[in-house]
Amino acid sequence: MTVALDVSWRSCIKSWINESLEQGHSIDSIVESMTGEGFDKEAATTAVHTLLRGEIPGASPYEYDPSPVSPERVVHAHDRMVPVLLRVEQPQLILFDDVFSADECDQVIEMARNRLQPSATIDPATGQFEQAETRTSESCTFGVAENPFVETLDRRISALMNWPLEKGEGLQVVHYNTGGQYMPHFDYFPPADPGAIPHLGGGGQRTATLIVYLNDVEAGGGTFFSRAGISFSPRKGQALYFRYFNNLGQLDPATEHAGQPVLSGEKWIINKWMRRYGSIG
Repeated sequence: MTVALDVSWRSCIKSWINESLEQGHSIDSIVESMTGEGFDKEAATTAVHTLLRGEIPGASPYEYDPSPVSPERVVHAHDRMVPVLLRVEQPQLILFDDVFSADECDQVIEMARNRLQPSATIDPATGQFEQAETRTSESCTFGVAENPFVETLDRRISALMNWPLEKGEGLQVVHYNTGGQYMPHFDYFPPADPGAIPHLGGGGQRTATLIVYLNDVEAGGGTFFSRAGISFSPRKGQALYFRYFNNLGQLDPATEHAGQPVLSGEKWIINKWMRRYGSIG
């Protein structure tokens, strides 16, 4: 006899699954434990996948709750005091100044230059990485704290975003030549995409992003949020934070954004993505 997940069980089961994911248990092991206790395997799998994905945007209005980032005008970020230039409430956006020094920006670029590969996107059906016309750039990813210099940057960003270091992905460095762009997209894994599941299993849904601008772009290359009608121009050392996963597990569709075409020169950035449960390296 198996047990279906009816309404009376949902709160208890949700808490238990959440705790298991926080402890680093795999999807398969959690489903196996639930079926061992008499739950229907399909229902157990659905419950775990639903919690990993977050709530599908549009299922109910996104509720803006307090950001984990410090509300102060200057944020103590590990080894650096970082000024806040701008805050937007809906969607939750914060523009920071002087997150990296000019020398640090240059050092990141030089470290990444010989490691760059054509940037890929995730196929929504299969979850496989593939090159797509929507993203014309090259990129590489540093391991979390892979050397003392990267560790300093990782710890500074973690403190700035007020999210544990062990729940962050490695720093992704992206380079755009003239004409390069990234068409409108979400940084979270779209819950309705079957291809999202393999990525959600390695740390859960993404919760927030920090984009660090590593150079001044001659023309173009802004980060544009179409639903908010706001664009941010790259300035060396500045960083843009945005959050799309609230404490209810909802995802904010208003964080859809684009890397606008670079009209002249080149553009270098870092992407830092935070996860709900843990790091994927």
